[in-house]
Amino acid sequence: MLFDIGANLTHSDFKDDLQAVLERAKTAGVLQMAVTGASLEGSKQAVALSEQFESLFATVGVHPHHAEEINDDTLQLLAALAESPRVVAIGETGLDYFRDFTPRDQQRRAFEAQLALAVEVGKPLFLHERDAADDFTAILTKYRDRINSVVVHCFTGNAHALSRYLDLDCHIGITGWICDERRGSHLHSLIRDIPSNRLMIETDAPYLLPRSLKPKPKHRRCEPEHLVEVCRFVAALLDKPAAQIAAETTQTAQAFFKL
Repeated sequence: MLFDIGANLTHSDFKDDLQAVLERAKTAGVLQMAVTGASLEGSKQAVALSEQFESLFATVGVHPHHAEEINDDTLQLLAALAESPRVVAIGETGLDYFRDFTPRDQQRRAFEAQLALAVEVGKPLFLHERDAADDFTAILTKYRDRINSVVVHCFTGNAHALSRYLDLDCHIGITGWICDERRGSHLHSLIRDIPSNRLMIETDAPYLLPRSLKPKPKHRRCEPEHLVEVCRFVAALLDKPAAQIAAETTQTAQAFFKL
């Protein structure tokens, strides 16, 4: 059994064949998934999907790319969505200084507001950080002791960032980025520094199709079924059987999300 802690199943890439995607995931052994909420509308859709399919859970939040959405009304609506028992975390929220789709001061305000929301509703945090480790850590530190659990999802950072997140007792989400020989090779050694009870795996579907897949798919859409390849790749780097990594990461995810 595998648990995909982050899949963007509300993405338009899945609008025509989601049922088939979920069936393929089930056949591959990916039996539980958290559908990522990255905007107010996306969060609503994530909750709706989680209520429709037993294998799905949801996060609710606003990605830094959409930080302009955050205001008092949005926060109240997110809090209401978080009351659903299918909602397992607040997020995806955080900081992204790589693309800077919204001004950085606006990102920081939106991030801090959603950290306060997580404290209010008592849910774990599902976080995004890219090229913003200093500000991200400084803001998170102010709230960390009031939040049960935190995962830095789709970790792609360096050793210094990883050390800081582990010092803050964060969990770490690893995606198919680690399978990318062009961008992810630095993670091959870093993954050994992540304690087994803090490591979780995810696809971030439809993004980050593992480049190590053989034979290579004719399309570039990543699906939850491809978590099997992420698991296999991570297991090889850690010199552990894939079945052990599957069991450990699933147990960690279920404990993290209180399932």
